[in-house]
Amino acid sequence: MSKRLTVPKTYKLAIGGAFPRSESGRTYEVLSAKGAFLANAAKASRKDGRDAVVAARAAVKGWSGATAYNRGQVLYRVAEILEGRRAQFIEEIVDQEGVSAAVAGAQVDAAVDLWVWYAGWCDKYAQVAGNANPVSGPYFNISVPEPTGVVATIAPQDSALLGLVSVIAPALVTGNTVVVIASEQHPLSAISFAEVLATSDVPGGVVNVLTGSPAEIAPWLASHADVNALDLAGARDLDWVELEIAAADTLKRVLRPGGIEPSLDRITAFTETKTVWHTKSLV
Repeated sequence: MSKRLTVPKTYKLAIGGAFPRSESGRTYEVLSAKGAFLANAAKASRKDGRDAVVAARAAVKGWSGATAYNRGQVLYRVAEILEGRRAQFIEEIVDQEGVSAAVAGAQVDAAVDLWVWYAGWCDKYAQVAGNANPVSGPYFNISVPEPTGVVATIAPQDSALLGLVSVIAPALVTGNTVVVIASEQHPLSAISFAEVLATSDVPGGVVNVLTGSPAEIAPWLASHADVNALDLAGARDLDWVELEIAAADTLKRVLRPGGIEPSLDRITAFTETKTVWHTKSLV
């Protein structure tokens, strides 16, 4: 009996709910921590970045218009599917980062727990971030947080999975859509996670994953007029000040490199406050 050939996985981009190759046709080799070949990953171009922004913009209305309770259900479903594919992600993290299975398992568990934590905030953050304001006169004055829109983010570069979900999840809580540049060195789990999203209830275009060089792609996203906010969590090794300057030309909200621990601050970082006045009944 002849030996069966393996079927290597093809890692592509994730844009608009589909998995296209880079329009440029470029790929790059992803190596293990010991330098062994693992896979070819798509090397996203400027055009791929533009396509991802178009997809994210088209998805804003539907995702932000969903009820907070529904968004929470959808995000919890992502955690369920991620938990079900735990073994696959452990294997990928071991191969990419060169850590033990126990360490990789802890990273996957932390990613699942983080996703559940943020899912729980979907129908609660508005009560904490919003408020009824005291005013002089026969009026109600209420401040309500609303999503910013399209958020472009650079995922932490030293993590295959946990860093990625740490920047995606909080942006989704409030109804934003995301274009994320995955870790250049450890991109495989990012595309596998995009497959998790595609098989959950997350609408196409809500999360778009680009692999390749952050130094090449980030400047175009920072200056893109249809991107509303920029998360520089994984931009420590880039000239992130220049990215911030580019973002300022289109008045983007910018979150500078810093901690990615789960927090309400990461949820509200990409919200705008809408204040509504309403007369009190004189009857």
